[in-house]
Amino acid sequence: MSDNPLVFSTETGRIRPQETTPETPKGDGIIRIRRETKGRKGKGVTCLSGFELNADELKNLAKALKQLCGTGGAIKDNVIEIQGDNRDKLKAELEKRGFKVKLAGG
Repeated sequence: MSDNPLVFSTETGRIRPQETTPETPKGDGIIRIRRETKGRKGKGVTCLSGFELNADELKNLAKALKQLCGTGGAIKDNVIEIQGDNRDKLKAELEKRGFKVKLAGG
């Protein structure tokens, strides 16, 4: 019976599941920068992965990096995507901020 979570009680009505706080993802401490064009109609984006930051810190970092490059971008599944090929600029900025950075891919 402990496998089935309680969904409804006649005393209190519908029971909402306990909200859990999302954990920061664990990585090896190395930020990987790669360029991708797959699924983007030939347009290249620079993808940065391997961050061990919570959602707010990741969002603020992405905003700063987009402003540095003067382009748009997005965050998808803890991966920052910056439009265009800006690997060198991003590598220099992240190293200045104290991250270990590797250029991945070709």
